[in-house]
Amino acid sequence: MKTINKLVLALFLFAITLTNAAPPQPQPAPTGSGNGGNGTGAPAPIDMYVYILGIVAIVFIVYFTKKYKSVKA
Repeated sequence: MKTINKLVLALFLFAITLTNAAPPQPQPAPTGSGNGGNGTGAPAPIDMYVYILGIVAIVFIVYFTKKYKSVKA
């Protein structure tokens, strides 16, 4: 039961961290020579899947932890 409590606490802290994370502030274009960045400002394709990738990572961690404990026991 203690392991489940620790897992729930870690998951809760991870969720709070994600919800409180602020996106980085855009940097002003540099003055002088240079092109000042030619990005379009559109989000990268991976940005749409960050939450899904986070959930998949947690599932993998839980799965391999359980698998390792069953092999060890």
